[in-house]
Amino acid sequence: MMYRTLYWYGDNGKTGVDYSLSLAKKPVYSNGGKTITIKLNPYKWSNGESVTAQDVMFWINMAKAEKTNYAGYNPGQFPDNIVSATTPDSSTVVLTTDKAYSQQWFLMNQLSQITPMSEAWDMTSATAKGDCSTNESGCAAVFAYLTAQSKDLPGYATSPVWSVVDGPWKLSSFNSDGHVTFVPNPKYSGPVKAQVKQFKMVPFTTDSAEFNVLRSGSTLDVGYIPTQDISQVKPASSAPDVGGPNPLSKNYNLEPWFLYGFNYFPINYNNPTVGPIFKQLYFRQAMQSLVDQQGILKSAAKGYGLPTYGPVPLFPSSSLVSSTEKSNPYPFSIANAKKYLTDNGWNVVKNGKTTCVKPGTAQGDCGAGITAGQALTFDLPYASGQATIDTAMASLKSNAAQVGITLNIKSEPFNSVTATAVPCSGPTCTWDMGNWGGGWVYAPDYYPTGELLFATGAGSNSGSYSNTTLDKLIEATNVQSGDSVMHAYEDFMAKNVPVIYQPNYTYSLAEVAGGLKGYQNNPYGAIKPETWHY
Repeated sequence: MMYRTLYWYGDNGKTGVDYSLSLAKKPVYSNGGKTITIKLNPYKWSNGESVTAQDVMFWINMAKAEKTNYAGYNPGQFPDNIVSATTPDSSTVVLTTDKAYSQQWFLMNQLSQITPMSEAWDMTSATAKGDCSTNESGCAAVFAYLTAQSKDLPGYATSPVWSVVDGPWKLSSFNSDGHVTFVPNPKYSGPVKAQVKQFKMVPFTTDSAEFNVLRSGSTLDVGYIPTQDISQVKPASSAPDVGGPNPLSKNYNLEPWFLYGFNYFPINYNNPTVGPIFKQLYFRQAMQSLVDQQGILKSAAKGYGLPTYGPVPLFPSSSLVSSTEKSNPYPFSIANAKKYLTDNGWNVVKNGKTTCVKPGTAQGDCGAGITAGQALTFDLPYASGQATIDTAMASLKSNAAQVGITLNIKSEPFNSVTATAVPCSGPTCTWDMGNWGGGWVYAPDYYPTGELLFATGAGSNSGSYSNTTLDKLIEATNVQSGDSVMHAYEDFMAKNVPVIYQPNYTYSLAEVAGGLKGYQNNPYGAIKPETWHY
């Protein structure tokens, strides 16, 4: 809303790039695909200065200098794969890469990370100018200053740094409790200017509290109805993004919002005790067979969601989705889960404790690192606050007990779960499983490849899964275009289940005031209130 990325992704439920809303034109490739030329559109910062190629270089230099502080960094990829970056003129950036990459992947997952930064941000103090925009070696001092400024939350709206924007909105007021007010940026150069005088974000402590205000129909133009307050299950025959019966039909339109992502929870392969169990494919097959995705979608999600059978989203429909992923390799089956275990050395005790009775590495044994008598008992914390996830975890616990797997489920704050379920190693790497409830949304890695999530050593590879075959398949999606390489990658992911797939619920059941025009759902999670009007 305030700081535009180099390219704008997704609009009105569709994936891909929207060049009409982007700061730059479509990139041009030459030199066998290793040279990328980017021409900027004529945009202005709110202080009157132009958005220039040097502002792009500012971001690239900062990314190079502070890559270990960047959540989107993956060794060997952006910015490591940039051999040179030059600015022939004020509106042109030329990048040369270390080799030719898939143009689709590079546009969607590499250039997507760039957000031009204003020269007003290139400071080392309130009065001292920095030189990060022209010199990578000058970025450390600028980064330190900007980091310090970011901690001054009360000053966000008046900051001489953050108040310089190139998006359609500026901050009018900001409170760390979630009350935020925006006003239009009169210097915005994009095709759609803000059409209302203010845009306010309002926080609520619970979804029930928000629903009570929404139900009154007096103060919220856009809100969200909790799934548990939907009285009827949405017909399975209707499109996923079309709403069913609406409890607020007199005042609002129901607009289900699906994000382009997939839902899963990781398991910790480096756990010294249970990691050897997780490394056995048969165990992961058994666990996946215990997830009653269709049952959860119908009962808990009221039909608002889709199953997850692999890493490529089933919605919106796309040629990227392989037939293997569509077919669901591991449908819900207690009997199948039991067979996976009994065929591999486990004595299954329904509603009891299943233990390994055939330790060893031969066919039919439990597998390497698993000891005689070891039980299938695991801790599974999950994010609190959503009734749908509560129901899904209770269902999984009950199903697992049918084959003697004990899941010690416990609801915890989202931040607690995400802080625990992280890549680790050694004797202190003792978490088992962790479900933060939302899996992964493809943003800013808009092309659904796995380099950030499942490549060996990737920063977001929470469970530390490692497989040389998968690494090669992921690499192929980065350098080759077309559906076939994507299908090979997702087929491996669907069959080898390195994580436990869960239903992909709607991001939100958005309720939009009946008279409000211009509302659209973005599959990557962005919002464009500048298009909203009465």
